[in-house]
Amino acid sequence: MNTQRWMGIRFFSFFMTWGIFLPYWAGWMIYTKGISVSEASLIMSVGLVARGLSTLFAFPYLSDKVSSKRLLNIAGIGTFIALIAYIPAGSFTSLMGATILLHLFYPALMPALDSAAGVLVQNKQLKHYGRSRQWGSIGFVSIGMVLTIFTARFGDEIIFWALLLGIVAFVVLSLLQAPAVLSVKPPAEQTQKIGLFSVFKIKHFSLVLLIVILLQAAHASYYNYGYIFLQDINAPTYLIGLIINIGVIAEIIFFSIADKRFGNFSVGALLTLSAIGSSVRWIAVFAFPSVVIFSIAQVLHAFSFAMAHYAFMKYLINNIPQVQIPKAQGIYSALALSWSTAVFTIFGGFLYEIEPRFAFIGMVICTIPAMLLALVYRNVETKQGNVLETI
Repeated sequence: MNTQRWMGIRFFSFFMTWGIFLPYWAGWMIYTKGISVSEASLIMSVGLVARGLSTLFAFPYLSDKVSSKRLLNIAGIGTFIALIAYIPAGSFTSLMGATILLHLFYPALMPALDSAAGVLVQNKQLKHYGRSRQWGSIGFVSIGMVLTIFTARFGDEIIFWALLLGIVAFVVLSLLQAPAVLSVKPPAEQTQKIGLFSVFKIKHFSLVLLIVILLQAAHASYYNYGYIFLQDINAPTYLIGLIINIGVIAEIIFFSIADKRFGNFSVGALLTLSAIGSSVRWIAVFAFPSVVIFSIAQVLHAFSFAMAHYAFMKYLINNIPQVQIPKAQGIYSALALSWSTAVFTIFGGFLYEIEPRFAFIGMVICTIPAMLLALVYRNVETKQGNVLETI
């Protein structure tokens, strides 16, 4: 089996659905279910809390009990059932319930796939993580291009059906053959000895995690309000999907060259560059609220998101034992990709209703501290390197 191709296809199929959910879901609820921006903000934030609970506790627990392949099956089927619950939902309460159910299953697919990739890399079955991960970004951007055409023709209702169809495709793929190492159930004697938070004992894990938490939280306003912000600054409807996907195209380019061009960069250096790029991105969107500048700033998604994620994966692969990878991924997904984003989604929603631009400049409250901490970690790495050379 070609594991590079297998991993690339799974990343592609998942992120194709993520390319529907992430930029469009809040807008879909606002425009098709008739709720307000603040209600959508609260629903998505509560969903992120549920997502954090799922990825922090349920995902690592199941990772200790079942194989990676079985875990992907469980999460995929659960996601399909949760999406069906949206069909009759029409009130704020029912939409909240459906969203909580969805976030218990759907986002767990992301750490499950990254954990599978980490295991394959450590077992020398996957040579290039970045090359496989770029197919996830390609799936994200390709569906955005297609969805733009269909929403312009049929309206925002098509968003739901596109996501449902994408999840069906992912479930079908997850039921097919997987690399043998991913079908192996974890040994009970190993998983019982290692607690969920044992990874915090690993050197510098807490510092690296804090940096990526800040960097990923800074995307809260963009993820939840970027779609409606583009409408507020009079971006043509048929171009919104393309503009959103400029960032993903930049992400694809980064992941395609990351192993070759950035493989020798230290984790601290990568995190510092990410924080600088993120700060410049949100300042530009605030200072120049135009379609052209927003589009140009999208290129910095390669720094603000892709480089931060690549840096964390590099730290994980180099420092985290295989049996602890799902735990590290669960903590990262819960704290960096869920709870911190939930907090700043509410913060961004509050700022957005005052003035849309404020939602973006408010994100530097994350990026500036992240840059300072990344510089500290880079200096620590440099000193350690000098000590090792002396020895």
